[in-house]
Amino acid sequence: MSDGPDSLIPYDEIVQEALRAVVGRVLGQVESAGGMLPGAHHFYITFKTGAPGVAIPPRLKERFPDEMTIVLQNKFWDLKVTPEGFSVGLSFNQIPSTLVVPFSAITAFVDPAVDFGLQFQTSGDAEEDEALHDAENDSPEGNEPTGSDDGSNVVTVDFGRKK
Repeated sequence: MSDGPDSLIPYDEIVQEALRAVVGRVLGQVESAGGMLPGAHHFYITFKTGAPGVAIPPRLKERFPDEMTIVLQNKFWDLKVTPEGFSVGLSFNQIPSTLVVPFSAITAFVDPAVDFGLQFQTSGDAEEDEALHDAENDSPEGNEPTGSDDGSNVVTVDFGRKK
C-alpha cells in the first residue's frame, strides 16, 4: 500500500496520523484515570530522541542519541497528554526526569499485556529497520513482555518512500 507516483492523496501520512491518534487516546484515558493503568496493561514506547519537539535531560540524550524505549507501568508520574504529544515523569538510575515526546517522534507503541503493538516510520528513517532496544527506565525486575512474538497483533505502517 503506497501513495504511488501519481497519487495526489498522502495516504501514508493520513494513516500514520490516525494510528498515532490511537496512542494519544490510550494515554489520554490513562491520564483521565489519574495515571492509573487498568488491569495488567503497561506500555513500551519507543521514540526518536533527536526528533523535533522531544525534550529529555542531556544525560539521556547523550546515552540515547538516536532512539530510546520507555516503560509506563508502575513508576511514572505527571502524565500529561496534548493533541501533539505527551509528557511524563520517569526515574532513570533513581534520578527523576521529565520527558516530553511528540506523537510524531514515536516509532513503536506496545502493550504486551494484550499482545498489541503499533510500529511507525518517522521522516528520514525509511531505510532503517532496527530492532527495538530494551527499555532503560527503572522498572521492576521480571516484567518482560509476554505473549507471542509472531506479530499477529502488530500493525506495521511502512510505506515505500520515493527516491
